[in-house]
Amino acid sequence: MSDDELITLAGRHGVATRYADWRGREVAVPRETLAAVLEALGVDASSPPPPRPLLPPVAVLRQGVPARFADALPDGPPELSVELDSGDVVPFAEDGLPLGWHRLHARRGDRRETAPLLVTPRALEPPPRMWGFTAQLYSVRSGASWGMGDLRDLADLAAWSAAEPGAGFTLINPLHASEPVPPVGSSPYSPMSRRFAAPIYLRVEDLPEYAALPPADQERLAALAAPLRAASGPIDRDAVWTAKLEALELLYRLPRDEEARRRYDAFRAREGRALTLFATWCALAEEHGADWRRWPVPLRESGSRAVADAARRLAARVDFHAWSQWRLDGQLGDAQRAAREAGMPVGIVHDVAVGVAHGSADSWMYRDLMAPGMSVGAPPDEFNQRGQDWGQPPWHPHRLAEAAYVPFREMLATALRHGGGLRLDHAMQVSRLWWVPEGGSPADGTYVRYDREALLGCLVWEAARAGAVVVGEDLGTVEPEVRDDLADRGILGTSLLWFERDETGAPKPAGRWRRMSLATVGTHDMPPIRGVLHGDHIALRDRLGLLTRAPGEELEEHRRGLLGWLALLHDEGLLAAEPEEVARALDEGSTAWDEQVVAALHAFLGRTPARLIGVSLADAVGERRTQNQPGTVDEYPNWRVPLADASGRPVLLEDLPANPRVREAVRGLPISPASP
Repeated sequence: MSDDELITLAGRHGVATRYADWRGREVAVPRETLAAVLEALGVDASSPPPPRPLLPPVAVLRQGVPARFADALPDGPPELSVELDSGDVVPFAEDGLPLGWHRLHARRGDRRETAPLLVTPRALEPPPRMWGFTAQLYSVRSGASWGMGDLRDLADLAAWSAAEPGAGFTLINPLHASEPVPPVGSSPYSPMSRRFAAPIYLRVEDLPEYAALPPADQERLAALAAPLRAASGPIDRDAVWTAKLEALELLYRLPRDEEARRRYDAFRAREGRALTLFATWCALAEEHGADWRRWPVPLRESGSRAVADAARRLAARVDFHAWSQWRLDGQLGDAQRAAREAGMPVGIVHDVAVGVAHGSADSWMYRDLMAPGMSVGAPPDEFNQRGQDWGQPPWHPHRLAEAAYVPFREMLATALRHGGGLRLDHAMQVSRLWWVPEGGSPADGTYVRYDREALLGCLVWEAARAGAVVVGEDLGTVEPEVRDDLADRGILGTSLLWFERDETGAPKPAGRWRRMSLATVGTHDMPPIRGVLHGDHIALRDRLGLLTRAPGEELEEHRRGLLGWLALLHDEGLLAAEPEEVARALDEGSTAWDEQVVAALHAFLGRTPARLIGVSLADAVGERRTQNQPGTVDEYPNWRVPLADASGRPVLLEDLPANPRVREAVRGLPISPASP
């Protein structure tokens, strides 16, 4: 096949043959990459292209917006009718159809086609203006938690922050399912399943079964918890999960009354085949390890007879893992209920990762919907000039569409069932993803397109049903039309203070920030404010060998950028001292201005028109250590840093109400409106 033929074929299947890099230069995608991606898509180059269908795999209609799905047909739109979810059949109309899922029928001559039709609101209602804490839940320990933050800690954090400092939401890291056996992965963004949650976040003593334990068994569990509560240093998930697993198994074996059995059976019926498959994967992982690609060959297909036989043999373990998800569902609901009852208009905002690990439960359950031999990542940019490979298989765009996006929809519905909002990590996933052939360099990847209209339709519909706010993490290389589409549908973007600069590179004044956004100072991949003020991230990256320039050059550029922000804060009347005086003190290692700068930066966010303002709990208590250092695995304790102050002293949940730094950090922010 000639290069021209390959390029034409790639374009026909949504595979980018050229792209603009972070410098704005056009880059041609290598021929080998195009061939590998087309092979992963299952494209048969020898077959002629099929006739264009009358309908897409899923048709989306936004109320009040002209339909797009038949616009480009060469002979004009076909004759259309709609079979409503009630069973009635009506002529297709762009206005007046009820919201929700229906069936769309198309006819042209002898051709007949049908497809799911989703009717969504034109846009989500924007949330009232408010602020809230952003937190890595595992780091937020209390005196009662087992070595890491749990769902009771989340409920207490939300309730306190609503009642006292006046927060309207609490945004947390993904709580997606992790490995059912050690070693337990630390990254919340490389989970085993996005559809289900991690039982490691359960508060054992809050489970209904705990009250029925004999005193001797309660003492046994207290002995399991004691060393975890006393632990210092990085969070040890293996130790936490080993102890909690023993506790959960003890509680699971207790008899259930009739009401509990009824509710559990209803939960299993609601969650259906997906829960059974996930629980089966957990049981098999206990025997063969958490990477299904290393299992015996007959077990690698989730629908095989061998898996069905194994599920029957392991029925008790399958039921245990399903029961764990039931109890998680209850405690997730308790956390959101506590937030709302304390007055939060939104409550818990759950984070959804961009993908799952290659050997994960989801990649096993939905193997036919994943693209083989590919990983999701990012092209080279100014922060990572080698590009990134996240080690996560991408959805196959056409097969996912043919499945009516059910796994994607169920994932969203699960995240929103017990939350008032959702943050979509790497929001560009609704439009395109950077595919990297396994074993290749991330720099040699390419973009593969997804049906943005359909994916955004699913996202808006699930959020509208839940009455929830949606935040899209639209940082990095983003197509301008994606940001426009997000805003047009009422989905908030993400604005990070350190990255908000005008056309000249100067810090952007508060009045010029986006209204439809979540505004924060930084993110979990960056140091807390105090770490930035003192250049801790440069020293860390230098020590780990991650710098591409001399440390002195990095530090000089950092100082110039920081001085610009100090000057803007001074001009806004938020920082009394002269910028040069503060900068000089910081260069000398003084911490005298730290708290004033932290408060000034958050007060600055309060002057932007952003609908939501996020305050990192780490910033509020004085933490200097970053939670995650990109470009490292074991060289840094990523995702294992417990909450502490600037001196490294642990800060427990119980310490927050009396912490003067916390009050000072949020003093200049608007009190959130109470929930109805």
